[in-house]
Amino acid sequence: MQSETAETIALQGLAYIAENESELLAFLDVTGVDIATLRANAASPHILAGVMDFLMMDDQRLLAFCEVAGVPPETPGQARQALPGGAPVHWT
Repeated sequence: MQSETAETIALQGLAYIAENESELLAFLDVTGVDIATLRANAASPHILAGVMDFLMMDDQRLLAFCEVAGVPPETPGQARQALPGGAPVHWT
């Protein structure tokens, strides 16, 4: 997946999170980002990577996002791999 496509999917994820106050508060809590930093850096690749990590932490949340975004469940994982820190780890 191209990084531009991954960023678009992550921005959709951020919009999904921001539309639900409890999800937004959970995102802020889990990431340690405050709302001012989020607003100022929403399109930052590192924030977007955090969005994808957050969505993938919970299957129910992930599937709800995929339904709203109209993407298959494997798409967020593919997007995450295209964002900073998402490369697969090879332990051998």
